[in-house]
Amino acid sequence: IFDIKRFAIHDGPGIRTTLFFNGCPLSCPWCHNPESRNADLQKYDHTDKIGNKEFISEKTIGAYYTSEQLLHEVLKDKIFYEESGGGITCSGGEPLSQYSFLNKFLKDCKSEEIHTALDTSGYAEKEIIMKIAPLVDLFLFDIKHLDNAMHKRFTGVKNDIILRNFKWLISAGYNVTARIPVIPGINSENKYINRLDKFLSDLLCDNFNEVHLLPYHEIGCSKYDKFNMGSNQSFEEPQVELLEEYSLIFKKSGFKTKIGG
Repeated sequence: IFDIKRFAIHDGPGIRTTLFFNGCPLSCPWCHNPESRNADLQKYDHTDKIGNKEFISEKTIGAYYTSEQLLHEVLKDKIFYEESGGGITCSGGEPLSQYSFLNKFLKDCKSEEIHTALDTSGYAEKEIIMKIAPLVDLFLFDIKHLDNAMHKRFTGVKNDIILRNFKWLISAGYNVTARIPVIPGINSENKYINRLDKFLSDLLCDNFNEVHLLPYHEIGCSKYDKFNMGSNQSFEEPQVELLEEYSLIFKKSGFKTKIGG
């Protein structure tokens, strides 16, 4: 786990504790958590500046937890979940890349009657999705691009598995929210958004009726240098007017929409 964010309000309903899992099979150049890609603990040189002096110390990205230890951490906030209708959100990285641990941890959360959300790219074998789904109250499912070739080009993997899992979760009755990263030059053209709207509208139902538009931002750019990950590709941030226009498109199709997580 490379981070624990308490009192989160953008990763599902209510007040939540968001747990960031190390490891991700995708390599999206717009990712704001690039340090999550490596499944192993990583060391890096951290620089503190005091006046004209620099002090370099070695730090580690991530820490190992047992399921019991992680549950102990989230139980500290249980009163806030109960008061606000919140719970825990597993994010990353890609939590499904640690399926066995995730399965055990979610079972422990359900035994404590904690609401569970999974922020996922959906890139996993269907058998894994089928086993984990009964333990998840809400899937926050990323749809990065509908075109297989574009998806492969920018994330490193094809999207056929992802879209198949997305459709299956909805058809099986699980609660799903679509999360759409909006990246100018990649998936922000009006023609593409209308295509996406048609794709999602065909799946609209009681358990899938919400779309979140996640505007690209440059918050992750500085991390590449900080964590010695080389250079990264940067993009323009989408205009607010564009996001509002696209939000309206989905609203007209019957979706609850939100700009941001």
